[in-house]
Amino acid sequence: MEESKNHLSEQSTKGFAKSTKDQKEKLNVYVWDMDETIILLKSLLDGTYAKAFGGSKDVKRGEELGKMWEKEILDLCDHFFFYEQIENYNQPFLDALNEYDDGRDLSNYDFDQDGFGPPCDDVNKRKLAFRQRAITNKYREGLRNIFDQQKMKHWEELYEMTDVYTDRWFSSARAFLEECSISDEPPHASADQTSNSNSTSSQHVNILVTSGALIPSLVKCLLFRLDHLITPGNVYSSWEVEKVQCFKWIKERFDKPNVRFCAIGNGWEECEAAQSLKWPFVKIDLQPGSLHRFPGLSLKTIGFYFSVIYGNSDSSNDEE
Repeated sequence: MEESKNHLSEQSTKGFAKSTKDQKEKLNVYVWDMDETIILLKSLLDGTYAKAFGGSKDVKRGEELGKMWEKEILDLCDHFFFYEQIENYNQPFLDALNEYDDGRDLSNYDFDQDGFGPPCDDVNKRKLAFRQRAITNKYREGLRNIFDQQKMKHWEELYEMTDVYTDRWFSSARAFLEECSISDEPPHASADQTSNSNSTSSQHVNILVTSGALIPSLVKCLLFRLDHLITPGNVYSSWEVEKVQCFKWIKERFDKPNVRFCAIGNGWEECEAAQSLKWPFVKIDLQPGSLHRFPGLSLKTIGFYFSVIYGNSDSSNDEE
């Protein structure tokens, strides 16, 4: 699509593009699936997660938790993220329509009365671009600017209940993404010393590629406390375009010297997409005791996958 060219050209000139200028600096790009990888939802609803424990988990309890999350996701989508209006206009990423956005001040814009709808012409693409900009801003503001105190308490309790039920899958996955987000800077080195030395620093970025629609996926990031780890511009939806296309966009966006990619997910689609680009792929496994699950997955394990494809590295994330 034409919009993707703008996305790539803009993204390649900002953010992590600067961090790859110096060929001594490394960038690890972690490309995550969401459902049944960072979070559990389908496996709660259909009992797959509980059944893997051979009777020690209450299947019905898992279904109840899954249904509560479904309700929270749909309510937030519809009431705060325009989902009823834009459900049939799914985009692969939030800035896909940036060329149509004239930068108008949206503080007093009436999204309910602007006549947005078919046909999908330039006028309506502009109105959709306005909505996607508003969604970006709302995502960055976080749930504390959406929920009142009572709703915050309910959300925090639901998160904690689900985290306990899943043996801390949610919080350990979030902690792992935090580890993947930490930059490895040479110790005690000033900017001048770093630029003139042979020391190597590493940058890391988390990208989300989900087979779900874009807006519900962004809402999930908020509800499952991932918004400070995955920026709105780093969420991709393969609903319309397939994961291999999203992976190619990501490769074009970040493909500089010393950049390494790793895909992490539970499905065949992301596995095939990673293999087609010769990226390492880590398959998440729900089975208790597996190292490829949460809790369980570690940077040491990821480092092994990196080394198989890219060879040994002096990055701290690859130590064994």
